[in-house]
Amino acid sequence: MISHSPLLSQPLSHFLLLLLLPLFFTSVASQCKHPPIIFNFGDSNSDTGGLVAGLGFPVNLPNGRTFFHRSTGRLSDGRLLIDFLCQSLNASFLSPYLDSLGGSGFTNGANFAVVGSSTLPKYVPFSLNIQLMQFLHFKARTLELVTAGFGNFITDEGLRNALYIIDIGQNDIADSFSKNMSYAQVTKRIPSVILEIENAVKVLYNQGGRKFWIHNTGPLGCLPQKLSLVQKKDLDPIGCISDYNRAAGLFNEGLRRLCERMRSQLSGATIVYVDIYSIKYDLIANSSKYGFSSPLMACCGSGGPPYNYDIRVTCSQPGYQVCDEGSRYVNWDGIHYTEAANSIIASKVLSMAHSSPSIPFDFFCRN
Repeated sequence: MISHSPLLSQPLSHFLLLLLLPLFFTSVASQCKHPPIIFNFGDSNSDTGGLVAGLGFPVNLPNGRTFFHRSTGRLSDGRLLIDFLCQSLNASFLSPYLDSLGGSGFTNGANFAVVGSSTLPKYVPFSLNIQLMQFLHFKARTLELVTAGFGNFITDEGLRNALYIIDIGQNDIADSFSKNMSYAQVTKRIPSVILEIENAVKVLYNQGGRKFWIHNTGPLGCLPQKLSLVQKKDLDPIGCISDYNRAAGLFNEGLRRLCERMRSQLSGATIVYVDIYSIKYDLIANSSKYGFSSPLMACCGSGGPPYNYDIRVTCSQPGYQVCDEGSRYVNWDGIHYTEAANSIIASKVLSMAHSSPSIPFDFFCRN
């Protein structure tokens, strides 16, 4: 492997951030004595090993090198946003639903997210609908075992009081663009994607779920993979693909309105909409403020500047290059974020400044 040269010296604000973030997570965690049961539905942004467990697809080092010091199936050098959210509540990391050897009894919930997942097509693994079907099977089997008196499983009350997180939609937009659809064709599909998310929330609600935490999608046009692969592109002032980000913005507005509408429709439900797009775009646009440089270049990939992404030699494949450990990159592999970036994203999410309504994440702790 070839290492990039270290990044430029980091500003004082970065060191202050490094000092304060652990204190922030510790202070939040200490307030949650009884972490909620969590069920997560999504794609690679929150997959904690589902792809590896479900398909046996290898996700090798240097993935996982920073925190876990081994590959766990996460597409990052360390923890994902979902991991930081769990830690903020003093909860265990979520095990992939499909992991038969993980040793988890799923007493703290389960993660149904799998790399590459989208909402459509509806019956292709591991679409949101398939993940939902897996949850329904999980619930039925769990309650069957509880009724039979077996083991320490989640009860019906636990399922009703659980927190349901949904973070999906990015691949629906990205896949549409990759099929050479026009901007108009891509945006025409967005209502169908929103409808799938609405159906998922309503199924979970009808199953007794009342607590929902829903992430919008990030700035797709700022990903090094897209910037490298798209030949004809209109770039915005910070170097991101305008059409991709506009499409993400339309999706996010539709999702925001859906959450607003469902709050009035679903009696007794708490539905929090989180603006991940704004957090990530700010991180990229003002990267130096957070101690990063080259925010549009992947830490792990090949080809060097400006994007260090080559679809023929991606991260962990023979011939890849990776930045030095401790380097401050926003992007890990051309698509996913580094642990350093995810920690800042998590702190912004937990600040409530980007949530609607502004409900603290520890609101979901069990009494």
